[in-house]
Amino acid sequence: MNKKKIVVLTGAGISAESGIKTFRDSDGLWEEYRVEEVATYDAWLRNQELVLEFYNKRRRQLATVEPNAAHKALARLEEKFDVQIVTQNVDDLHERGGSTKILHIHGELVKVRSTGDENLVYNVGYKDVNKGDLCEKGFQLRPNIVWFGEAVPLIERAAELVMEADIMLVIGTSMVVYPAAGLIHYTPSHCKKYLIDPNSTPTRGISNLEVIAEKAGTAVPRLVDELLASN
Repeated sequence: MNKKKIVVLTGAGISAESGIKTFRDSDGLWEEYRVEEVATYDAWLRNQELVLEFYNKRRRQLATVEPNAAHKALARLEEKFDVQIVTQNVDDLHERGGSTKILHIHGELVKVRSTGDENLVYNVGYKDVNKGDLCEKGFQLRPNIVWFGEAVPLIERAAELVMEADIMLVIGTSMVVYPAAGLIHYTPSHCKKYLIDPNSTPTRGISNLEVIAEKAGTAVPRLVDELLASN
């Protein structure tokens, strides 16, 4: 018997509960940085050292936090369901929480790639990466992150996964950052959808949707228990 497919779309809210700071915490600032200074290709051309140090700081912070109850609960869903995580987050908390199928549509903080050959990707874990750190072909390494203004190459794969979902969970995302926010509209008609976020989010035109206006750390474990019990 085939397992039902659950697709989980996660955003910054789920990681914020583990202590990961987000750009939306303080008017587009992360620590003392503005988005335009550190998270665009123009910023990279202007000041590679600044961009690299920004992501070094984020990696150092990531090494100090742990997956929370929501991350761990999502991993438990794999006991009875075919679960695919589609995350806008660049941290590795889903992996560390125990989930096995994760698509990072905005890239991964623990990886870097060659500026001369985008297929050369390296796992650096939580180590610093500096100017002068080169790939095997001699090109500078850059964060393996989709910066603001860059294409999101994995969004088509994400849409294909959503089109097969029997159940979709949307957790900790504002539903206003595109193209990820549009994924829920690719669900088949029979798909039951749950939106878990304590903030008001636009949900007009979305059928078969249950909104749970709570934090992920409390709502997700409870919903996971309900889904496991009902299957």
